[in-house]
Amino acid sequence: MRKIKANYPFIGVVGPCASGKTTLIANLKNIGIEARHIAQEHSYVLTMWKQITNPDLLIFLDASYPETIKRRNLNWSLEEYQEQHQRLSHARQNADFFLLTDEISPDEVLSIVLRFLSTQNTTE
Repeated sequence: MRKIKANYPFIGVVGPCASGKTTLIANLKNIGIEARHIAQEHSYVLTMWKQITNPDLLIFLDASYPETIKRRNLNWSLEEYQEQHQRLSHARQNADFFLLTDEISPDEVLSIVLRFLSTQNTTE
């Protein structure tokens, strides 16, 4: 895959477990775009994503409870899944981009995110 030549702003990625964050970040890195996982789903401080990292762009990936179990064979309850969404609520409200990843492949997620990024101001 070819490398992206533009300098992108600092990108943060949040979402519940098994929503595709790690895969998206790795795929972005492979083409020269830096992004960071913000582990907001594990913090009780709703604004931690902003206080610690304060990204220029915040991408929120989501996945349904059944999909998270299917993807990673997670042994967690619906209540734990819902708790992660509660912890992510502030990040979700402030996200620049939201994507439900249930019905799409990792390559499609990357393509959709790249289309979003292409609409943002970049510096050559």
